[in-house]
Amino acid sequence: MPVHLKFQDLKQSRWTEHAVRFALGGLATVLAGAVASFFGPETGGLFLAFPAIFCASATLIEKHERKRKQKKGLHGTRRGQQAAALDSAGAAWGSVGLATFGVCVWLLAETSPVASLVIASVAWLVVACAMWWLRRLLRVTHRARAEHVRLADGRSPHK
Repeated sequence: MPVHLKFQDLKQSRWTEHAVRFALGGLATVLAGAVASFFGPETGGLFLAFPAIFCASATLIEKHERKRKQKKGLHGTRRGQQAAALDSAGAAWGSVGLATFGVCVWLLAETSPVASLVIASVAWLVVACAMWWLRRLLRVTHRARAEHVRLADGRSPHK
């Protein structure tokens, strides 16, 4: 499935949900600044990379998916959990690109700050695309293996 924006999904959330995300992000930034003041910028940078809004986002995704299924007369709990889990997996895969960016800046910033940002950005893009491709490849491989197991067990592939 190609990446796309769904602006109608913005109508599903309330302004309070966005305020919670904003507040958690701000709180994480303030805490990272305090850690940086006390332990140094390297340690503070690690805390700044903390996904402050991830927890709020995961719970909102679960809630919205569950409500969407309930409107159709279904329970929706399992679907909400699956949607949140999928978002979590994407965040984990994406963090590899973030780590690559951080390592590049850390290694190159003293030599040339501007070049380190450019190189780190290119490295992030390459790693992020590679991770997306790898995840897609693993998903296709997993589906093919599951299909093979179903056929070997004598079960219909269309059930």
